[in-house]
Amino acid sequence: MGLVANIRRDMKFAKGLRRLLARIKPIELDSTDLVCDDWEEAVDKFADHVAVQDDRGSVTYRELDAMANRFGHWAQSRRLKRGDTIALVMLNRVEYLAAWIGFSKVGVATALINTNLSGHALAHCLSISNASQVVTDADCWRKIEEARPYAGRNLMLWVLGLADEDEADERRGLDKPVRGGSSVRPARSARAGLTNRDTALYIYTSGTTGLPKAARITHARARTYMRAFAGATTATDKDITFNVLPLYHSTGGLVGIGPALLNGGKLILRKRFSATNFWPDVKASGATLFVYIGELCRYLVNCPEHADERSHKLRLAFGNGLRPDVWDDFQKRFGVPDILEFYGSTEGNVSLFNFDGKPGAIGRAPNFLKKQINFRLVRFDIDTELPSRGANGLCELARPGEVGEAIGQIGDDIRHAFSGYADKAASEKKILRDVFVRGDRWFRTGDLMKQDAEGYVYFIDRIGDTYRWKGENVSTAEVEQRLADAPGVLEVIAYGVPVPGHEGKAGMVALVVDGKFGARVFADWVEQELPIYARPAFVRLIKSAETTGTFKYRKIDLVADGFDPEKVDGPLYVRGGKSGYTKLSDVARQAILDGETRL
Repeated sequence: MGLVANIRRDMKFAKGLRRLLARIKPIELDSTDLVCDDWEEAVDKFADHVAVQDDRGSVTYRELDAMANRFGHWAQSRRLKRGDTIALVMLNRVEYLAAWIGFSKVGVATALINTNLSGHALAHCLSISNASQVVTDADCWRKIEEARPYAGRNLMLWVLGLADEDEADERRGLDKPVRGGSSVRPARSARAGLTNRDTALYIYTSGTTGLPKAARITHARARTYMRAFAGATTATDKDITFNVLPLYHSTGGLVGIGPALLNGGKLILRKRFSATNFWPDVKASGATLFVYIGELCRYLVNCPEHADERSHKLRLAFGNGLRPDVWDDFQKRFGVPDILEFYGSTEGNVSLFNFDGKPGAIGRAPNFLKKQINFRLVRFDIDTELPSRGANGLCELARPGEVGEAIGQIGDDIRHAFSGYADKAASEKKILRDVFVRGDRWFRTGDLMKQDAEGYVYFIDRIGDTYRWKGENVSTAEVEQRLADAPGVLEVIAYGVPVPGHEGKAGMVALVVDGKFGARVFADWVEQELPIYARPAFVRLIKSAETTGTFKYRKIDLVADGFDPEKVDGPLYVRGGKSGYTKLSDVARQAILDGETRL
């Protein structure tokens, strides 16, 4: 890249970052201006603009605010007070936003519960929220009833759209109580004493490696998510944001609403993602912005061509997790002019932005803006799953191109704050001490990345997903990317499994295939695409891939099954033989366990 092009690129990045920082600058941790105050400021500016359009209709900013006020007054009528928590279990709809905004007006926090959960996992999330009241809808209330016995606490259910015959002592309709409430804004005195350090929401981690944890989202953090993207996307009151991501997650529920609702624009909400209806819906809505999760883009790329897929008005797609192997296909095929990829975790203090649109990069931290970006990459030991330390006991920065763990310094301002989880012990595990100087504290993201000489950062894997085999580090994310295009393969989940008598973990993949599995064809693709140490030793076939609500693969159960035919439901193969992969018999498995067969 030439000198002039470099200067233009750097100016574009600096301008984007400056725009973002200007929007979050007013947020001060000890201020009493909360997330609901940001919302009310937008309402006062854009009262008669359409705020949200969902599957059932649309509401203006004034109407949405009145609805939120009614939810706030209802919470007060239930004797809920500042510092209490309500659990919200509901599919995407305008009342979802009205509920948590309204509760925040009276100082009540809202636990946003994953609507895909059931049984013990759902009970766990309800229990750790400490909520006694659960607000839900006709689609979700039965799951809560089934989970109630496992929650270990009394739960009162309030259901939108509940038929009269379904009411019971511990389950009541919510439509009439909310509609009957006052539409006047609750007095600010209802939240007096709260600052940006206090909890606005609880958002749960995806639970890919166990039970979900409740991340504490302070008012400062909620405001930062919304304001940052209100600025970064250059959204105006003329923009229309298309959002099919679940509102219980930070990308859909905060990142995806800020550009519209803080700028007077329109937010299009859908209950769930539909690959079939996506492009006709985007076209009909006139959407100019689209918030994504990377796997959603991959689903779209894998769909057959649609007549409407280029006849849209989208100017920008923004989100996270867009894989390098999907980026170019997505942008070229669908004619989306710009992509804004970002990196951030629900609970963490590390954020990166790819303002340049560099394919595959999750963000950039150039040297000339190092002080403005809370991000460092430290050398990492795969075996101990901890950052490496030098002879002086301190951590060392990773070199350009070297894989390391991303960390962010913890401090007492908006860009460095780490509010942690509801569980203090879980919060403590994420803190790294004595990193570059004695006594400093840094947040561990748990993500492995590498950074090039120009400052672009590339995601490698989650710690725990990367494993060692034959003395080499294997990235499951890279294996999944390389094998996703193998003939006949629809989905790939890669992971490592321990094998007695072998150092590290052997590679294994679970495949969803189209029709019959072609072992020879797959083996040839593996040899062509992967170095010998990264080639899966085992293959299992599954009918469908279990994902979280944000399309992340849930690997914990697959790892637990290993390569045990008694646990694996479906065909199981081991690398070797004339066809490249052969079915694993009990005899062959025992020979591996006994050390008679070396992998």
